[in-house]
Amino acid sequence: MKNILITGATSGIGFEIARVLEKNNKVFLSGRRVLNKENYYACDLINCSSIEELIKRTKEYFNSEIDVLINCAGQYIYKPIEKITKEEIDYLLNLNFKSAYILSSLVVEGMKKNKWGRIINIGSISGMVGEGNATLYSATKAALSGLTKALALEVAQDNITVNQINPGWVKTPLVDNSLSEDEKQEVIDVTPQGRFIEPNEIAKLCEYLISDSAKGLTGQNINLCAGLSIGC
Repeated sequence: MKNILITGATSGIGFEIARVLEKNNKVFLSGRRVLNKENYYACDLINCSSIEELIKRTKEYFNSEIDVLINCAGQYIYKPIEKITKEEIDYLLNLNFKSAYILSSLVVEGMKKNKWGRIINIGSISGMVGEGNATLYSATKAALSGLTKALALEVAQDNITVNQINPGWVKTPLVDNSLSEDEKQEVIDVTPQGRFIEPNEIAKLCEYLISDSAKGLTGQNINLCAGLSIGC
């Protein structure tokens, strides 16, 4: 049984990861919504003091160090580069990249002490192949990929692995509600497998990555995208 911290856990991908992993592990969750749960802290991850408080509360709940960190919190902005504001640049860099960097820095010491740890970053296929009109989002997820590879090298001898999952289009309520039927069909048409990724596929991959069976897998970007990264 592992002590797992999951950010962005109130909906979509993060919610499903939490649902799957809490069956056999102790899980602490965070998100922006206010929920009355013992193993949950509502916090703003663009605020460094909130991140530090999240780590403090998580360790208090476990009465131990954090074994697994899953950085799932993030946001998507779709607009041409010339329309992006300075405020949006700061916001997305802080949420999609800086928060994961700081959280990783705060859990690594305990992982090193225990000589065991797993960090999983939830990226995006957009950070691997680029996405027009989503330059800011793509850039933040590409930065996350750089963090994944460099940190994996840094902690490899401490029995800590760091990997990144890059989903393509995922079937979540947000996507269901934001895309028209025509737009959904367009996504299916350009995806080699002709389908959306299910959140459970990402959750099950997380389950594998935190297992001892995956101890040799580190510094990797895993494109879970129904073939979207290889062409159409």
